[in-house]
Amino acid sequence: KRYFTWDKNLFPKPKEMQDKLWSQGRRMVTIIDPHIKRDDNYLIHKEATSKGLYIKDNSGNKDFDGWCWPGSSSYLDFTSDKVRSWWADQFSYDRYKGSTPSLFTWNDMNEPSVFNGPEVSMQKDLLNLAGDEHREWHNLYGMLFHRSTASGQIRRNPEKDTRPFVLSRAFFAGSQRYGAIWTGDNLAEWSHLEVSSPMLLSLNIAALSFVGADVGGFFGNPDAELMTRWMQAGAYQPFFRGHAHHDAKRREPWMFGEETMRRLRRAAMARYALLPMWYNVFHEASVTGMPVMRTMWMQYPEIDALFAVDHQYLIGADMLVRPVTGPGVTESEVLLPAKDIWYDVETSTAVAQDSTQDDVLRLTVPSSIDQIPVYQRGGSIIPRKLRLRRSAYLMKKDPYTLYIALDKEMKASGRLYMDDEESFGHEKRGEFAEAKLQFDGKLLSNVVNVGEGWESTVSGMKTERMIERIVVMGVVNAPKSISTKGEEISFQHDAERHILVVRKPNVSALEHWTVAFDQ
Repeated sequence: KRYFTWDKNLFPKPKEMQDKLWSQGRRMVTIIDPHIKRDDNYLIHKEATSKGLYIKDNSGNKDFDGWCWPGSSSYLDFTSDKVRSWWADQFSYDRYKGSTPSLFTWNDMNEPSVFNGPEVSMQKDLLNLAGDEHREWHNLYGMLFHRSTASGQIRRNPEKDTRPFVLSRAFFAGSQRYGAIWTGDNLAEWSHLEVSSPMLLSLNIAALSFVGADVGGFFGNPDAELMTRWMQAGAYQPFFRGHAHHDAKRREPWMFGEETMRRLRRAAMARYALLPMWYNVFHEASVTGMPVMRTMWMQYPEIDALFAVDHQYLIGADMLVRPVTGPGVTESEVLLPAKDIWYDVETSTAVAQDSTQDDVLRLTVPSSIDQIPVYQRGGSIIPRKLRLRRSAYLMKKDPYTLYIALDKEMKASGRLYMDDEESFGHEKRGEFAEAKLQFDGKLLSNVVNVGEGWESTVSGMKTERMIERIVVMGVVNAPKSISTKGEEISFQHDAERHILVVRKPNVSALEHWTVAFDQ
């Protein structure tokens, strides 16, 4: 394996391949690891050797020689600023031949992994360029490699200021600044699905939010039921991807039959519809440090009964998820904080209220193979996009649907954060807007805070951020009329399920407005 190169037999036209994917809004991710094949005909190795960029043996005189995927390999010293900068330069388009702006990176084996080393890593007495032993910087190595790769992706597009995407297996405190991580090579077993949520919650508590586990398991062959349950769980975890060993059986959704394929598609569709909510929560994490995926006690610290709960969790503050992690399950127990009303996301109806004064409502709910329990908190407003397409990029200008879940006082609030979804303009130039939504039972209002970088252009962007539908849950009695901007809007009310649907309000998330509900 020679990183920053292409196999000419398998990928004869890499740019054309990437451009074809990008025409559908799809990006490509390739693996680039820290071990470098010791081959004098390989430019990366030749230059790293001549510049003295490799980790040394314990004498400090020779480049360390270990064994990894390419065979005999040397390892770049990412504890050195000079080495990190050199590595970042390798991602420029003139050096990484065949790469395009839609190509991103996966950093693997960066613990670092050495097949013939102790504990499958480097000896603890190897020396970096500063003369410090490996035992002093082992835990930092993967994070510094991750950081350097992310820097390279930023550096390659100076005029566009594009955000990087780098997935890493190794991590440390601060890795959340550079990209996503995953939990490593898991097994296609129910026990590994079950443990994935506690693992991801632990990482989120440590401020590492962009995390996930390989859907379906890396080693082994999941059956249709396990694959379905893992897909349903992964759709409600921050980083969502499938990954399998090359010796595993093919597991594309259509390999499991028509019925299972429909279930897997449905799980993926739920994920894509909720992308505006995920974007909100990730923005909150970047600003406040609050995790994307939260333990129950983090949101409800006053409820002792939730302290040990790790089989269910919250996305942000407003969505509760209870994955199904065992075979043959048709019912699941869910613990709902009784201080709030909870609405079933599948039916948009309220869960029966607790008749006791307990802090937690324990419910046994249906969880057939077609669904997992997911609930929206009363008092919240969650945005969705329901026009699902081939990629998130193609959905960028699609309209929103607001799901309003009323609390006990018939009120709700929420936010919708918006930027270009690609650059650092929101940080560097104030190119963003944040809509603050409030509903008091009679009036739904939207107040927009527009960053200075968007102030002069926001008027021309309003049609790209339209609200096409409003769904209000918990409405017992239908209003007499609903209006905005002096015009009445059509609506439908389901008296049995207490759901009100307002269609085509013709308002934008990028403007101030009110919608009046005449009772």
